[in-house]
Amino acid sequence: MTNFADIGAARDKVLQVNLDKAAMGSADANSGSASTIDPKGYLTSLAKTDLRSKDFDIGDVKRVESLLQSVIKNNSRHPPGYIALARLHELAGKPVKARDVMAQCCSLNQHSEDAWLENIRLNEGHNAKVIAAAAVKENPQSTRLWTRATELETDQQSKKRVLRRALDLLPKSVVLWKQLVQLSQDESEARLLLSKACSEIPASIELHLALARIVETVDEARKVLNTCRRANPKNAEVWIAATRLEEQVGSKNTANIMKRGVQSLANENAMLKREEWIEQAEKCEEEGAVLTGQCIIKETLSYGLDEDDDRKKLFMEDAQASISRGRYEIARAIYAYILRIWPTSKSAWEASANLEKVHGKREDLWNVLEKAVEAVPQADDLWIQYANEKYQSGDVDGARIVLGKAFNQSPSENIYLEAINLEAKNGQIDQARELLQQARQEAGTDRVWIKSVAFARTHPEANETNSSTALDLVNQALQLYPSNWKLWAQKAQIYTTLSRLPQAREAYTTGTRANPKSVTLWLLLSRLEEQQAGSVVKARSVLDRAKAQNPKNERLWLESVRLERRAGNLTAAKNLMARALQPSECHKSGILWSERIWHLEPRTQRKPLSLEAVKVVESDPTLFVTVARVFWAERKLEKAVTWFEKAILLDSDQGDTWAWYWKFLSMHGSEEKRADVLEKLRLAEPRHGEVWAG
Repeated sequence: MTNFADIGAARDKVLQVNLDKAAMGSADANSGSASTIDPKGYLTSLAKTDLRSKDFDIGDVKRVESLLQSVIKNNSRHPPGYIALARLHELAGKPVKARDVMAQCCSLNQHSEDAWLENIRLNEGHNAKVIAAAAVKENPQSTRLWTRATELETDQQSKKRVLRRALDLLPKSVVLWKQLVQLSQDESEARLLLSKACSEIPASIELHLALARIVETVDEARKVLNTCRRANPKNAEVWIAATRLEEQVGSKNTANIMKRGVQSLANENAMLKREEWIEQAEKCEEEGAVLTGQCIIKETLSYGLDEDDDRKKLFMEDAQASISRGRYEIARAIYAYILRIWPTSKSAWEASANLEKVHGKREDLWNVLEKAVEAVPQADDLWIQYANEKYQSGDVDGARIVLGKAFNQSPSENIYLEAINLEAKNGQIDQARELLQQARQEAGTDRVWIKSVAFARTHPEANETNSSTALDLVNQALQLYPSNWKLWAQKAQIYTTLSRLPQAREAYTTGTRANPKSVTLWLLLSRLEEQQAGSVVKARSVLDRAKAQNPKNERLWLESVRLERRAGNLTAAKNLMARALQPSECHKSGILWSERIWHLEPRTQRKPLSLEAVKVVESDPTLFVTVARVFWAERKLEKAVTWFEKAILLDSDQGDTWAWYWKFLSMHGSEEKRADVLEKLRLAEPRHGEVWAG
C-alpha cells in the first residue's frame, strides 16, 4: 500500500534542501562540483589515515611491497622508494623491517637528508642519537639534520653543545642561531649571542630586529637598526622597525623616520606596492604601533598613482576595506589623508563621521562633524547630522546652537525643517509655528508647505475646531504647487477627518488628474470609496483606471487583490493574482508572491511556493521575510534566522523586516542576540516599510 505520509515527508525534505541551496545563493558557484578534488586536502586526509586501526588485505600489502622492492632494486639511489617501503612495513606492524630498509638506504645514500631524517624517526633513544651523529658527519652542512640532532637531546646544555658544534660548521645559519638564542637563560646571554650572530650574518634582518628589541638602551637599538639598514638598503621592514622604535620612546622624529625611509626605498627602486604598504600599516595597528601605521599611510597611500587616476574613489575603497578588517585607526588615517587633499569632499566627511559613529567615541564624532561643517558650510546634511547627534546625547541647547550656526551659513529648507522638528519635539509649539511661517516666506518650497499643513493639523491653534488653518494653508500651497500629490492627499485627508466625503473625493480625483502617475493618490482614492463610502465597485473602478495610467505597478495589483479578498471574493482575488504574476506584468514582485503564499493558497503549499518564488524573484527582502516566517511556523528556527538576516543584509532600510525579526527574537532569541539586533536597528535607522511607515 502506498504510504502517503512518507511521500509527504520526503517531499518536504527535498523542498527544505532546495531552499537551503537558495539561501546559499551564489556561494555554490564557488564551492566547486562534487567531482572537484583538492589534491592537497586529499593527500592530507590520506596521511591522517591509520592503517593499523583498519582491516586491510594482506595480499594488497604484498603486492605493494613487491612493487616497491622492484623500484629500489632498479634504482638503489632513489631514497623516496626506500622511505615508502619502510612506511609500508611500519604501517603493517613490522618496525624492525622498516628500520632495516632505512639503514640500507642510508648506507647507499649518505647525502640524502630525507633518508637520514626518516631513519632517525624510526629509531628511539640512544639509537636515534647514534644515527643522527652519523647523519651530521656525512652531511655537516645540513641545517635540518643538526636541528633534528638538537631535538633528540633532553637537557639544555646538551642542546647548546650540539648547536654550537653546528654553528662552527654553519656560522651563516639563521635558523641555528635562533635556536641557540631561544635556549638562552637570560637577556644578557641572548644579547651576546645575537650580537655575534649579527656580526656573522649582517644581512639578516630578523636577527638585527631581535637584537634591537633586547638591547639595554634606545641609542644601542638605533645603532643596531642603522647597521641593519646599511646592510639592507632595499628592505622596508627595517625602516618600519626604526619608526616603531621612535614611537615607543615618544620621539617627535617618528614621522620623519618614515618619510626618510620611503625616500630611501624609492631611490633604491625598492618600494612596496600600495596594497603591501596598507597591509604593513594594518599589521602595525594590530601590534599596537598605531602612529607608525598612520605614518605609513601618510607617506605611501598615493604611491604609484597618477593624477588622472580616480584616486579619491580608490582611497575610499581602501578605507572601507580596512574597516571591514577591523583596522579602524588605519581607516581614520586614510580618511585624514583624503581630507587633506579634498578638504571640501562631503562624501569623505560623511564616511569619516560614520566611522566614528559606529566604531568611535561620541566626542570624536562631534569633533569630526565640527570640522566637517567648517570645511563644507553649505552641506545641510552635515549640519543636520551634527545637530541630531547633539540632540540624541541630551544636549538640546547644543543642537540649537548648531542649527543657529547653520542658519548663518545656509538658511535652506532642510535647516528650517530640522529646527522646526527640534522645537516641536521639545514642546516649543509657538516657536515651531513661527519658524514655519518664516520658512514659508524665505524658503517656501513644497516640502515646507507640506510640513506646515501637517503641523497645523497636529497642532491646531487655540479655539480652532474645523482645521481651517490647515485647509487654508493647503489651498495656498496648491496654488503654488498644483501637481504635488502630497498636498492633494493632505487636502482630501482634512475633508475626510471633517466627514466631508464629497469634497475629499473631489480632492483625490483632482489630484489624480493633476498627477496621474501618483500611485499613492489612486490607492487613497480607492480606499476612500471602499472604506468610507462602502462601495467596492467604485473602488475597483478606481484601481482599474489607476492600472491603465500606471501599468505593471505591483502596488496597484496588490491593492486590487486585497480589495477582492476583503470583499470575500477569493476566486476573483486568485484570478487577479494570476494575472499580476504573469511575465508581462509583475512576475518578479516579492510583495505579490508573499501575498499569494500567505493568503491565497493552502498552508501545505507555502513551502513549495516559497521555493518557486525565490527562484523567480531571486532577491527581495519582503519575500525573504515570508520564507523566514514559513520556517518559523514549522519551528525550524535556525533556518528562520538565516532568512531574516538575509533580508536585513539585502535592505536594512525596510522597517517591516526589523519588526518581524524582533518579534521572532522576542519569542526565541537570547538576551545577547536581542541586544545585538537592537543596536544594529539603531544604527540602520530604517524609514520604509508598509507597516513601519504606515
